Amino acid sequence: MELKLTKQNFEEEVLASKQPVLIDFYADWCGPCKMMAPVVEKLAEEYEGKIKVGKVNIDEELELAQKYRVASIPTFIIFKDGEAKSTYIGAMSAAELTEKIEQILA
Repeated sequence: MELKLTKQNFEEEVLASKQPVLIDFYADWCGPCKMMAPVVEKLAEEYEGKIKVGKVNIDEELELAQKYRVASIPTFIIFKDGEAKSTYIGAMSAAELTEKIEQILA
């Protein structure tokens, strides 16, 4: 299940999380973001219990987007132990995104 992340729940759901967290920074008007949405949703199901998956709508959460220097979307940031460990920009295949997650879980 994907979490809707906001500045209100970000600390609890991401920074204090015991599990790694994959965050998808997106916007409703972004074509590549729409293309990635089913991929992200599928990974959220496949990795349930191992990694949290959250989405940040940059139009609604501009402060979070600025804090993590999101300049292009989609941007994926993987957090582990409360820190941003990896950042990936742009659409990619499910296999590529899976590989990035596996690197964090290794």
